[in-house]
Amino acid sequence: MEGDAAAGYRAVPGAPPPGWWRGGEPQVWANAAAVSISLIAVVGLLGLLATRGLAHFWPQPLVQMETQYQGDERTILGEIVSRERVSAQQLREAGWQLDSTQDRERSLIRRGVREAYAADYAWVIEDYIVSQTRPAEAVTVERYSGGKLFGYIEALYEEGEQAGPNPDSPASAWDRLQLLLQTTEDERAGADTLSRAEYTIRLADGGALTLPLKNVVRMYRPNDLGSVEKITIYGAKLWEFMSTGPREANSEGGVFPAIFGTVMMVILMSIIVMPFGVVAAVYLREYASQGLLTRLIRIAVNNLAGVPSIVYGIFGLGFFVYFLGGEIDQLFFSDTLPSPTFGTPGLLWSSLTLALLTLPVVIVATEEGLARIPATLREGSMALGATRAETLRRVVIPAASPAIMTGLILAVARAAGEVAPLMLVGVVKVAPSLPVDGTFPYLHLDQKFMHLGFHIYDVGFQAPNVEAARPLVYATALLLVVIIAVLNITAVTLRNRIRERYKALES
Repeated sequence: MEGDAAAGYRAVPGAPPPGWWRGGEPQVWANAAAVSISLIAVVGLLGLLATRGLAHFWPQPLVQMETQYQGDERTILGEIVSRERVSAQQLREAGWQLDSTQDRERSLIRRGVREAYAADYAWVIEDYIVSQTRPAEAVTVERYSGGKLFGYIEALYEEGEQAGPNPDSPASAWDRLQLLLQTTEDERAGADTLSRAEYTIRLADGGALTLPLKNVVRMYRPNDLGSVEKITIYGAKLWEFMSTGPREANSEGGVFPAIFGTVMMVILMSIIVMPFGVVAAVYLREYASQGLLTRLIRIAVNNLAGVPSIVYGIFGLGFFVYFLGGEIDQLFFSDTLPSPTFGTPGLLWSSLTLALLTLPVVIVATEEGLARIPATLREGSMALGATRAETLRRVVIPAASPAIMTGLILAVARAAGEVAPLMLVGVVKVAPSLPVDGTFPYLHLDQKFMHLGFHIYDVGFQAPNVEAARPLVYATALLLVVIIAVLNITAVTLRNRIRERYKALES
């Protein structure tokens, strides 16, 4: 205390001890807070994507509402999508005539049945709901085209005649329907009985529709399902999402072509960018004289990492597609002109464009890894008689491989989520076929492809039925994050193994 007084400090009750700030404790707490906030944000994002996306595949209960508004009585059957509280002013602007200024609760109902209603969705003010039930006989019909149907099965017709042991019994028609729908898609294509079968569904407002059974994906009674049956349907819908192609303008069905296109493009991009990035970094670090020109090149490489991705897309369209692709068509595919083969956007040009976009990342990471290799390691190798090239190949590059893998991880993370350049050089909304098949050369680099990032953009902003497509945006975004995580975890695992192997060389 005497020393502190001599130095000019005065003891203040509750004040931090001298040197508290200079000791770095506030910085430690600030860093810990920043890390905590980052983790909370990441976990929150993944939680939002998971809850909103994965819940889409769970069989939703059907609610039948009897409403009365200004003497008009209506019956609505459908799925409750969301509830919200709105002001009376907003409701009046939407066309509702209200007798008070109090806020009201309203529900968004998906009623489907595009053949009968102008819109798939309808808002219902809960003050005008007279009764609300969940009938066990209500049926959800998922179709290949036309959206969902909600109603009550009344009859099944096979060969133009009403089917079942007791044709007048809806239960008999339901049992027969379930038996017919158990066939696979391939079996359906060749099943004359199913292709000519029709079913009659009664709507909530009393109308009825007779529709072909071959257009039905699945049919179930959500209010009458047990837990095991719900889990079975959930698994079937989730597998359909992962393994089939899209339908209904990408608002229904699966995303398998987009998964395949994303992974294939990232793999091709990695194969292209790694050799060029490593060779460029080795030259700049090991061979080039460290003068003004080399420093300018490094500045240019660092600046390229900050160029907007759409600029790379424009360059890829002009150079790779129009110039390089056009020259290839003139040399090797002149007989098919003016219809282009490589002179049009495709998988190859998309991979090259993203390789160019991520090249600065790989160069910088590799250079940093090479700079950490001790000079004594190089000198010891050459003292034992190895040439400079052998030293690079057998000592320096293996020791720098963890940094090279870090560059690959960063490149994959950036390339997998890029959308803007791909819109110009190869990605499409719906691809007619996968770029891989059984025909030589098996991998068709000239074909266009689907991508998960563009699928998210298309479903979220271009889908004709935004409300129906919104859950798929969350599900596809979660899937894209998972794929990037799997690719990065694989690269990180390889990097850690290599780092352990050459750990002694870095010391």
